[in-house]
Amino acid sequence: MRGGFEISGNMKIFSLVGAAVLVLDQLTKLVVTAILAPYEIVEAVPGFFNLVYYRNPGAAFGILNRSGFSGKLILIGISIGALVLIASMVRGSKDRLYTYALSLIAGGAAGNLVDRIRQGSVVDFLDFHISGHHWPAFNVADSAITAGVGLALLSFFISRKNEN
Repeated sequence: MRGGFEISGNMKIFSLVGAAVLVLDQLTKLVVTAILAPYEIVEAVPGFFNLVYYRNPGAAFGILNRSGFSGKLILIGISIGALVLIASMVRGSKDRLYTYALSLIAGGAAGNLVDRIRQGSVVDFLDFHISGHHWPAFNVADSAITAGVGLALLSFFISRKNEN
């Protein structure tokens, strides 16, 4: 290509999937913050699922919740570092499933990073529970990260099986 550069197929996947996750995550958070008050609970499926509006200043499962400004900077730095590392891993990937997995993880990390930079905390709103036992509230970004990790593991096991 004259006067420019060509973006590889992996980087196209990475960009499109990551951007789609980021946009969906931010749109859902925008809707939740527009219709719910902080800590408001809307019972969607009685005894199983609620929509809530909760701000998480830390990481998953409350890690670094009370660490203040320094904790926020640490989480922002870790997120940026992870995104750079993931992009370099995608560039070298020869496995499409693994590329999709990393793209989901990156999109989720970017969604939560945007919240941390803009608001100092992450909006969580999905609350699953059974018999009074609640899983920690989470969001679309967290779901994409979890799905991405699952796909990465699946890719690993498939590639190991194909090697044997």
